[in-house]
Amino acid sequence: MKAKYVLIVHYFVVLLFVYAAISKLITFEEFKVQLTQSPLLSMYAGVIAYLVVISELVIAFLLTLRSTKLLGLYLSYSLMVAFSIYIYLILNYSDFIPCSCGGVLEKLGWNEHLWFNIIVSVLILLSIFYTEDKPKRFYLLSVSTTLVSILTVILLFVSSEHIIKKENPFIRRYLPHGVAEEDTLDLKVNTFYFSGYYKNKVYLGNSKSPLIFISVDSLMQREDYTIKIDSTHLPYRYLRLKIVYPYFYLADGSIPIVYKGQLNTTQKTKQTEIFSFKEAYFNDFVAIDSTSIAIKSQSSQDYKNVLGIINSQTTPRAFIDTSILESDSDGVFDSDGSFSFSKQNKTLIYTYFYKNQYILASPTLELLKRQNTIDTTKSLHITAAKLASGENKMTTPVSPINKKVVVKNNLLFIVSNSLGQNESKVIWRQASIVDIYDFVKDSYIASFYINHLGEDKLIDLIVTDHYIYGLFDQKLVRYRLAKSMTDKFY
Repeated sequence: MKAKYVLIVHYFVVLLFVYAAISKLITFEEFKVQLTQSPLLSMYAGVIAYLVVISELVIAFLLTLRSTKLLGLYLSYSLMVAFSIYIYLILNYSDFIPCSCGGVLEKLGWNEHLWFNIIVSVLILLSIFYTEDKPKRFYLLSVSTTLVSILTVILLFVSSEHIIKKENPFIRRYLPHGVAEEDTLDLKVNTFYFSGYYKNKVYLGNSKSPLIFISVDSLMQREDYTIKIDSTHLPYRYLRLKIVYPYFYLADGSIPIVYKGQLNTTQKTKQTEIFSFKEAYFNDFVAIDSTSIAIKSQSSQDYKNVLGIINSQTTPRAFIDTSILESDSDGVFDSDGSFSFSKQNKTLIYTYFYKNQYILASPTLELLKRQNTIDTTKSLHITAAKLASGENKMTTPVSPINKKVVVKNNLLFIVSNSLGQNESKVIWRQASIVDIYDFVKDSYIASFYINHLGEDKLIDLIVTDHYIYGLFDQKLVRYRLAKSMTDKFY
């Protein structure tokens, strides 16, 4: 009876490993990419992909020979224990649970897969017990094999996590079903941009009609508002709306002037007062609170980018810092970037357009940290020429690697313009890639795709408590965050 049991287990394990190996070989490139997306083994996906297939075939071969059957059983038990602890770590210690790695158990869920592996491990162990003629050796080898398999997977996990989150050589890990398109609103024009959100409403400014803005609620119902300003005679060039509820700021840094108003009123026409006038020129700004905004400006001497604060409670009201931004070449384009502000963490974030770095600063522009994205572009060689007007123009046009940055609590959502390792150019042409970082822990979390809307690409993005909203030409699209995102990140 015992001999029959051992024989059945032998045949079963041989069949299982041969079938699994052949299944992986048939779709080997896909198998490697799936391992790359694993939250635990991303860094070693290439080596492990070959190692797993070779191990399965070698073990199956050893089990077919009388002289090596026992060795094959020990090795097959070791491999099944490693597979089991891998799935256990995925289920309990991973930032997210990826899609199945395919193969013979492709249709099983992760929990079912774990139980299958445990049962097979027990069956193999019992087969070893019946085959082994030296009990002491059985106990010694079974315990040591179990411990070595478990420790090996744990060490790979810890090592891979450290490299991915701290020393990433540009390997992305995609959230399965990161976002799901839920609803669409036709805005009729393509001049809207996101200004902010509060609870279930997102607010959109209008670049062509800057004194008009709208809100869209969770039912995708639109409300229109107007802004009243006193100085309508000024030569406005680029009025932009930014919201830090319950206040809003409308500013044009070319004049320069900043208006401030309140949103929490019932009137559809929002009154404003002048917050700042002719105190500091700027080309971008972000609202901090009811008394201050952060600005990106240019030095009047060399046109290099500088950062500053305008605060209605200080004297002088405007403060410029020339030391935070670092230059690798021209000092204008290479230090260009975008401002964001985390209200929850009271942190300003400045993300460079053309290199893999973002800066954390206090609301008073005290430098806190310089941190890196997973993109390996430390700097781009940018050349610029100075025009007769004194302005600089890029003479070697390059695309920004960080196109758009959105802050939500302690997370950065960066719309990237770069392909990572093992990524499909076909998918990249059909979708925008969004990378998620925890700037408090200085770590990369994961990535997800936002597909183009037909021929229209994503032009703006905002992340709220429960949704992600994207702008595509004239369309506003609302996406539902996947459970894997809301459970881990909110």
